[in-house]
Amino acid sequence: MIAIVDYGMGNLRSVEKGFLKVGVDARIVTDAESIDNAKGVVLPGVGAFMDCIKNLTDMKLTEAIIKSIQKGKPYLGICLGLQVLFTESEEFGVCRGLNVFEGKVVRFPKSDLKVPHMGWNTLNIKKKPPIFNGIGGSSYFYFVHSFYVVPEDEGIIAATTDYGINFTSMVWKDNVFAMQFHPEKSQELGLKILKGFGDFVKKA
Repeated sequence: MIAIVDYGMGNLRSVEKGFLKVGVDARIVTDAESIDNAKGVVLPGVGAFMDCIKNLTDMKLTEAIIKSIQKGKPYLGICLGLQVLFTESEEFGVCRGLNVFEGKVVRFPKSDLKVPHMGWNTLNIKKKPPIFNGIGGSSYFYFVHSFYVVPEDEGIIAATTDYGINFTSMVWKDNVFAMQFHPEKSQELGLKILKGFGDFVKKA
């Protein structure tokens, strides 16, 4: 079973339905024990970084998530589920993240482009993760965000996207896959990613 972590922020039903559509057993959970018992962990989320960290802390879920990653359990982070992996965010003042990866979460610089970055955009794949079966370069995915991650270790960057600047849109290291875009809103290609993660969990 894959645990979809419910901490009060996120497009949980769409993520759950996406997994079910591709035949993957994924269930919404709210407690640390369920995360410990799951074979894989999914952390979705939309909204503010600080609220996300507060909710995870208040629900005593941060330690369970970090331990699951350290044990090598497959992890899929979506939007905020990517951002909270990093050291800190500058959103509404500096806020500490889970520090799984060193780096910052920063706001898009001022430009003629609208912020939030919302809608369909392409990926420039730097290294193809094993959950990307049947997905090639320049594939379109759905984004909604005002902030993006800046990893200190560029070796974890799996894909970038152009929106005024070339920003990191996906990271991958070992058992951790995390993306700024929303696979659950990205139609057929998004479902392929969810299926790919499910297949990865089965083999783990």
